[in-house]
Amino acid sequence: MTSARLPIFPLNSVLFPGLVLPLNVFEQRYRAMMRQLDELPEDEPRRFGIVAIRDGLEVAHSAPGLPEETRPEPGPATGFGSDPIAAFHTVGCVADAATIRERENGTYEVLATGTTRFRLLSVEASGPYLTGEVEDLPERPGEGAGALASGVLRAFRTYQKRLAGATERSLAGRADLPQEPSVLSYLVAAAAVLDVPARQRLLEAPDTATRLATELELLRAETALIAKLPSVPAVDLTRRPTSPN
Repeated sequence: MTSARLPIFPLNSVLFPGLVLPLNVFEQRYRAMMRQLDELPEDEPRRFGIVAIRDGLEVAHSAPGLPEETRPEPGPATGFGSDPIAAFHTVGCVADAATIRERENGTYEVLATGTTRFRLLSVEASGPYLTGEVEDLPERPGEGAGALASGVLRAFRTYQKRLAGATERSLAGRADLPQEPSVLSYLVAAAAVLDVPARQRLLEAPDTATRLATELELLRAETALIAKLPSVPAVDLTRRPTSPN
């Protein structure tokens, strides 16, 4: 399996193949990354790798809202310890920056689309931002993916209706939910209300069938839990918050 080197963008969230993620880029290390990606020729993909930060391992004082004069300017590995790879989940997603827009204050608005999964082999912190050696993780169907997809479709629709207060609101119209098992598996992983460890477990699934089987268990458990609650406010699953770096 061949490897390649990519800029690495750590986040407190998980990106899945086929899903869109808006980014608000304000730290200098990630501004430098976007600046260099934006300078690539138009016909060259602007690819970078998104990895989820392990719980509790980001200690950089870089959150939005801190007074500018008290916010230290982080280096490429600031906040991730002496061995940055230990702070990250090592299965991530390649992102393609469809749009990179620089604001007047030098920060960036980026719209990224997940493409393929990768395994992070090593991390290099010698430049203005982290880079990593990565190897592709191919998507394998696994046994029974088609039948599992049908079950997940039914369970997901029931889950959505429960979550939205037994209305017909949904992530997409009934006819618009994808039938292709791997596409469906990633859509459900992104749309369900799950924490980062659960999303990461779905991203790391060895094949589509395993991911769908796990989702079926999660959806049934969550739907049963919601049914026991006295009331649940409607949740619009189409809205995804912008992820700050």
